[in-house]
Amino acid sequence: MNVGIIGSGGREHAICHTIKKSKKVKKIYCFPGNAGTSNIATNIDLNINDFEKLKDFILEKKIELVIVGPEKPLVDGLVDYLEKFKIKVFGPNKIASQLEGSKIFTKELCQKYKIPTANFRICENKFDAKEFLEKANYPTVVKADNLASGKGVYICENKTEAFNAVNEIFDGKFGEANKLLIEEFLNGEEMSFFTIHDGKNFKCFGTAQDHKRALEGDKGKNTGGMGAYSPSRLINNNLEKGFVYLGDINSSIIVDLRYYSNKNFTGKFVEGYNSNKAILTKEAAVALSNAQDDLNKIGYSLILYDAYRPQSAVDFFVKWSSNINDTIYKNTYYPNIKKSELFKLGYIAYKSGHSRGSTVDVSLVEIESKKEIDMGTIFDYFGVESHTFFNNLSKKQKLNRLLLYEAMSNNGFKNYSKEWWHFTLENEPFQKYFDFPIK
Repeated sequence: MNVGIIGSGGREHAICHTIKKSKKVKKIYCFPGNAGTSNIATNIDLNINDFEKLKDFILEKKIELVIVGPEKPLVDGLVDYLEKFKIKVFGPNKIASQLEGSKIFTKELCQKYKIPTANFRICENKFDAKEFLEKANYPTVVKADNLASGKGVYICENKTEAFNAVNEIFDGKFGEANKLLIEEFLNGEEMSFFTIHDGKNFKCFGTAQDHKRALEGDKGKNTGGMGAYSPSRLINNNLEKGFVYLGDINSSIIVDLRYYSNKNFTGKFVEGYNSNKAILTKEAAVALSNAQDDLNKIGYSLILYDAYRPQSAVDFFVKWSSNINDTIYKNTYYPNIKKSELFKLGYIAYKSGHSRGSTVDVSLVEIESKKEIDMGTIFDYFGVESHTFFNNLSKKQKLNRLLLYEAMSNNGFKNYSKEWWHFTLENEPFQKYFDFPIK
């Protein structure tokens, strides 16, 4: 297909660079592009504010997908305009773009739906703003309501700086200003979490940390951004290198860690499970996300019972298995096997592939009904009935197991034949076992 990318910044270069890798993409046009995009695409010198000329070029060159990068054409309604001509566009429509185009709109939305946000005051003229600032606590934040390329935010240490900010905004530094926003100063580091939504479904792309203020020690004015890195250390600082939180890759996968509860064969919270957060190697998380995408298309979602498992949890299971008097859940999880035989039969072991970070225990949920589908046994059932291709199942149960098996196999996982829920990434990045806690 032919793809068009609107914009001229580093963001558009990065998009262009990534899109180029797809085998589906035949040619890329950038409007207007930059020096970087000129090496991998065709730059077109067109005014991106002239929607009609853009539309005519897109139709002439049979561009099948348009990706809009900059905020202004989104706020001005470019997506809405192109969609009138049956052109597929990636980007928020005019209504949704208000979240970026108006800081006041976003604050009022947060207030209406009780989304935590800093305290704020909306001022319609210089007099109102300065009257409020006379009694404000400092530092305080003064913001232009409209788009300002990331530069319309003033962190004011005193009344003089705040008054100057008010004057600049209402005097038109960032375009016509009918209102401005005065906001409580919150001290701390900023982190961004990126998602894509279509109104019903969403896909997460993890975290990033940006640096906006100029000069050493964040003493200067806000800029449009002076560099960013991903993932943010604020969320991933406790993970071993090479591991990620699954939610940073794809938060649509249902996470129900059975060992972070007493809803498991031991009847206890298991050592090492301090939260219901799924951790995997990045490679396994991406592969699992791809499986989720495939299943979503046919009305199913993965539900994850276990992912990375600390060695301390494995040791906990070994200790539990040696206590032959603790059989409270025998009838549920191992009715036909003596507890003393669990270790000998391989259901409990000194080491687990889960501790290498690329093994998952999963099942399926029907998206519409939100119900888990029938796999013939419960998760962690010890017995031949849990063998993936156990024959004495109903036709529907067999098809359900096959559906899960194929979705995982098609995305690089291999199944453990004695457990229909157990899959390991074929190309594991680690062969060693880890013992950091889940938190």
